[in-house]
Amino acid sequence: MARKQFQTLSEPMYYILLALTSECCGVDIMKKVEEISKGRISVGPGTLYTLLGKFESSDLIRETEVQGRKRSYIITKQGYEALNQEYIRLKSMVNEGAEYIGGHYEDK
Repeated sequence: MARKQFQTLSEPMYYILLALTSECCGVDIMKKVEEISKGRISVGPGTLYTLLGKFESSDLIRETEVQGRKRSYIITKQGYEALNQEYIRLKSMVNEGAEYIGGHYEDK
């Protein structure tokens, strides 16, 4: 597993790693995040490139190609493991919540 800072991923982190299950450059990552999240999550360049740097230095992603200023990335095995752990954590939260939600509310 990656360093402790990536044991729980923020939404932008999660969606960026999802986008990088196939090779992408920065602009394509931003588009894929919006597409995957159905427009709910939008990642700006500042957030994106900060996270890409952190992910790369933690071996969660690797650079695959450089063409001038355009750089492409893909998730690594370690990154996939972090992504999968977050998926399991989120799924568990939903299942736990389902036990308490589902018509159990007070209508005011």
